[in-house]
Amino acid sequence: MTLIAPRLYVDSADVDRVSRLLSAGVVHGVTTNPTILERGGRTAAEIPDLYARWEAEGANEIFFQTWGGDTSSFLRNADSICALGDRVVVKVPATAAGFAAASALVRGGATVLVTAVYSVAQALACASIGVRYIAPYLGRMRDAGIDGDAVIARMQEVCVGSGSNVLAASLRSADDITGLRLAGVPYFTAAPDVLDQVLFNEVSDSSAVEFDAAMVRLGA
Repeated sequence: MTLIAPRLYVDSADVDRVSRLLSAGVVHGVTTNPTILERGGRTAAEIPDLYARWEAEGANEIFFQTWGGDTSSFLRNADSICALGDRVVVKVPATAAGFAAASALVRGGATVLVTAVYSVAQALACASIGVRYIAPYLGRMRDAGIDGDAVIARMQEVCVGSGSNVLAASLRSADDITGLRLAGVPYFTAAPDVLDQVLFNEVSDSSAVEFDAAMVRLGA
């Protein structure tokens, strides 16, 4: 399998922590869903402002989820999301109505992620309609007694050559990310606390302190 260059995304509506990660240039973009927006104390009316802020702060892609439960509602609400700008990605749930909406959105030129994908068959369906991203939830799979690592690796395998790729979510540790990467998964979204585990190590920090102290002794 040809490996695709990895990307990290931040999965949060905590604007201060998202801003720090974007300004540092260590994440490709921002993912949200209605639960994350609610947890962050945001409302639907704030979605345009969040998009504008994160675009200005350098996010390459910004994900918002459509809603409504039926295909026509999904498409109607997706129109308002697509109107936000050219960096937006529309998230659609992996339901029968969601797949119909996702297919229509792809045909209309939107960038689409199908979310809450739990089976390899669903991933194959996503690839067949040409969605850009497929989001399985590793942590929730494990909670349900599913070998999420193996299932998600197989999802990526069935996507090879399709232009669709897994963007793994519900990641609870840095090891979750590295394990899936070793299985060929390219894209990952995680909460700021998990990204901190990826980016920082106390031995690295202590080494940096030693380097700086040495430079002071050298007269720098």
